[in-house]
Amino acid sequence: MTSSVAELTRTLVSIPSHEDETDAGDAIETWLREETAARVTRDAVGNVLARKGPTGQDGDGSTDRPSLALVGHHDVVPPADSQVRDDPGREGEYLVEEREGRIFGRGAADMKGAVAAAMVAFRDATPPDGCDLVFASFVGEEVGGVGARHAIEEGFVPDYAVVGEGSTNYSKPGVTDVVVAHRGRRGTTVTAHGVASHASEPDAGENAIYRAADAIDRIRALEFPAVDVAGEALTGSVAVTEIDGGSAINVVPDRCSFTVDERTVPGERIDFGVLSDIPDVEWTVDQNLPPMLCEDDAFAGRMLAAARECQSGDPELVTKPHATDAGWLSQAGTTCLVYGPSEPGEAHTRDESVSISVLERCRETYRQVAETWPESGGDDRSREENAR
Repeated sequence: MTSSVAELTRTLVSIPSHEDETDAGDAIETWLREETAARVTRDAVGNVLARKGPTGQDGDGSTDRPSLALVGHHDVVPPADSQVRDDPGREGEYLVEEREGRIFGRGAADMKGAVAAAMVAFRDATPPDGCDLVFASFVGEEVGGVGARHAIEEGFVPDYAVVGEGSTNYSKPGVTDVVVAHRGRRGTTVTAHGVASHASEPDAGENAIYRAADAIDRIRALEFPAVDVAGEALTGSVAVTEIDGGSAINVVPDRCSFTVDERTVPGERIDFGVLSDIPDVEWTVDQNLPPMLCEDDAFAGRMLAAARECQSGDPELVTKPHATDAGWLSQAGTTCLVYGPSEPGEAHTRDESVSISVLERCRETYRQVAETWPESGGDDRSREENAR
């Protein structure tokens, strides 16, 4: 096993994990067992979790000490053909290349590079007296946070977490910023019901498309939700994205449905009750990825101070437009921040890559925060549901 962040990133990126995360999880688990004395576990869905105290291991298995978690995910979206090897004996592996100070390959930016940086930081850091350091790499982030939700249901709710999703080049080029809030995503299907009739006698029926059109007009008239965070407005959005209705050119339709993509902000949602007086219209929430907001100024300040110590630029507290697993953790009660190497425009692309120097920057920032937070002794709130 290797201790280099770059080499560990290359190893993880080479392992296919868009359909089955098992092999990538095996590599992470094995490395943690060989490189640390932490208590390492693998749960029923494949999440890899590790926990240690100031002595380097979780000797008594207690979960009532204040904790900081370094969090990532090792699943990825499907690769492009150009990102998969076809040479004999290595068919199916992801192609990994290093050039111009960057590592290229599916998952390099989103987010195996950050996972590697967190693993090395977890190994090297000594948490404050009376506090625990936790590592978690989840499965299923790209399909709605499957792993994070399972872990939370099983009791994984650390006091604090740094989620290693992208925060580089947000405020300005060349810096890795600290994200204190991000948007969520709610997907909703609205269905209008009517009464079918022959199109030559439209008044004999009730046109479901017309009812759906009335509902769409109501949705379009809604104001986008917004909140003020870190001196800027974090604004959501609402868009009708799909529509389906009708069975034939000569039939008044009895059903029409459309989907609404809503980018949510902390504490705000659009109110579908504006549709309640349109006859025979109903709506169902299909996906609801929660937003995240950190209201702990001390935690954000400590993270920002560490970020500034680990780079020559001037990072800032910023917001992020995309949902992450920090939303699920925040909803469960964990105080979260996002800090990671990925840059806008890198994730999910055919030439996805990550900067090696920024990986090292993140590793050192994670280590510094892990050695100074939580403050020794923590606060007085119950620890019964903290990270296992």
